[in-house]
Formats: sequence, C-alpha cells, structure tokens
Amino acid sequence: MKFKLSLLITVLLAIKIAAADEIITIGATSVPHAEILKQAKPILKKQGIDLQIKEFSDYVQPNFLVNQKQLDANFYQHRPYLEQFNQERGTHLVELTGVHIEPMGIYAGTNSKLKDFAKSHDLHKLPNALSIGVPDDTTNEGRALLLLQKNGFIKIKTGVKYPTKKDISVNPYNINLKELDPAMLPRALMANQLDLAVINSNFALQAKLNPLKDAIFIEGANSPYVNIVVIKDGMQTQSKMKKLAEVLHSAAITQYITNTYKGAVIPISK
Repeated sequence: MKFKLSLLITVLLAIKIAAADEIITIGATSVPHAEILKQAKPILKKQGIDLQIKEFSDYVQPNFLVNQKQLDANFYQHRPYLEQFNQERGTHLVELTGVHIEPMGIYAGTNSKLKDFAKSHDLHKLPNALSIGVPDDTTNEGRALLLLQKNGFIKIKTGVKYPTKKDISVNPYNINLKELDPAMLPRALMANQLDLAVINSNFALQAKLNPLKDAIFIEGANSPYVNIVVIKDGMQTQSKMKKLAEVLHSAAITQYITNTYKGAVIPISK
C-alpha cells in the first residue's frame, strides 16, 4: 500500500512538473534552422522549457506571426533582412541573438554550355546572355548582386545599400537577371529554367546541394549576414528567451553545427 501511494505521488509530481514547463513556440525554415532547434529542444526540456517548432517555407509569414504574438520567436533570417522588414512593414521585431552564418553561393545548372565554366570558374569561358536567378526580396537580392560583382559578373552603381538589377552599371556578359522567390531558385535551376542561380545556403542544403562543393563562388566566413533568432520588442528580458539564447550558443549546439554542415553553416560566438 505504501509502495502504491509512493508511486502515485511520484507520478503526480511528474505530471505537475511537466505541466509547469514554460513553452516557446518558434517558427523556422527546415534546413538548417529547424534542424538546429531540434538539437536544442532536449537541452531546453531539462531546463523546464518546451520548445515547440513550427516549420515554414517562406520569409514573410513567420515575422508577422511573431509581431502578432502568435509565435514567440522565429529563426531563419539575417540582420539586414530584419531591418528592411521592420522599415517596410511597420513591425516591431528585434534580434534575440545571432547564431550562425550561411554563406550565399553562385550555382550552375546542368546546361552543357556551362560545363567548361563550372569546372574552371573562368569568366572568359562564360557564355553570353545567360539567365541568372537571384532572390526577389530587397536585402537578399542586394546581397546576391554584390556577390556577382565581387566575382566579376557585373558592376553596380556606387553608394547603393541594397542594389537591385536597376542599379547595374556594367553588364559585360549581357546577363539576364531573373528575380524569384528564394525558395524557388534551386528548383528553377535544376529544371534548367535558369543557367545560374545565387542561392541562400539554407535553400541550397534543402535541395541537397553542398555549398562548399557545388557552389562555383561562395561568400567568405566574414559575411555580415548573421542568421538570428527574432522576437517581438519587449520580450528580451524574459527568462525563457535568455535560456534559449544560451542553449543556442552552447558547446553542444556549436559542435552539432560544425560537424553536421562542415563549413556550409558557420556558428558564431555569442
């Protein structure tokens, strides 16, 4: 009888502890953000926090849901994108912490006319009048164009913070730029609807492209485009959010990112 009573008390205590867990609902794109969060989930559980991960395939809805407090946080974007989003949409979102960098890369499709160029990376072997896909959002398009300029494809007007194709001043290879939703770029490239595409590493990884092996050109590790966890302004002091930031910079998560993505995703220090 004493054993049964003791067992019942233990079960009730376990239920009470589980019920007392704080909840963080966080939106994320699947690769690598949701994958990283899934590694953080059991660590946070031990600290009394239930991390509930909602996966998204777009860059807009998760920000609106955080601003409306339907999500506590999201994890998919970099700092310049957030700044531009707040400015254009009137949202009040802030950075909780930076986590990693995903170098953007320039990828070639399967078109045979690009074979020599893809192997040599020599612009003298670049065919004329190619179609190159770039992201259609303001900051990522600017980032893509700057990468194209850095590697000699085009030249951009000086002094433009977020250039678009209208800001191209020199186009020596008669490139035709096509602005597409960032998530659609790998699919369009593989379907030969594009000759080249400038793709964010999260979507490249999702499409089974290896940024370090498959990209013809790629950003360096000193990229300013750090991927961040975003919350609504005013939530920075919440204990559960501080714990989330700490776990995402823990040795376990840093090691996971390093071992899993092998340089295609680079963890940053807190």
